[in-house]
Amino acid sequence: MKDHAERSRERVRRRMEIDVLPSWYATRGRRRALAAAGLATTAALWADAVAAWALAPDRGMFTVHYALLAAATVVAAPVIVLLNVATRGVTHLAERHLDERQVGERLRAQAVANRITLGLITIAGAGVFLATFRQGAEAQVPGFAVILILYALGMTHLMLPLFVAAWRMPDPPPPDE
Repeated sequence: MKDHAERSRERVRRRMEIDVLPSWYATRGRRRALAAAGLATTAALWADAVAAWALAPDRGMFTVHYALLAAATVVAAPVIVLLNVATRGVTHLAERHLDERQVGERLRAQAVANRITLGLITIAGAGVFLATFRQGAEAQVPGFAVILILYALGMTHLMLPLFVAAWRMPDPPPPDE
């Protein structure tokens, strides 16, 4: 008898095979538009961290934070679902549920995403490091901003392979006549 976790993974795998709104991701251009929308949600998380740093002592910072977080969530949820279906779960499913081509696509997407994430880690670390050399109140890095930077890094690390895989995915060959 299968345990609960195995049944859950099987349901997720079957859901990846169902075409949900196929016109939204049927062509390479539309998949790239969805990936760009996903990247915009990631950029909103980074903008949230920058806004928290710039507006740190102000109470209005939380209004900006919640507005950006809500907008990113509302856009990201359907984009991630559609891209997971479009890529047939290449970055989401366990390796045993993928064929050799899909495993290769996953590895290439993860390699590109990891290089981009490394660049973001370097930029974020350098920004925090250089900010500590200032004098006075500007020398302090707000703790909430650091938390949001780490959150943006984590979400970027999780979502970027999916966006890269969708961006790189070619159109299917035309049907034979």
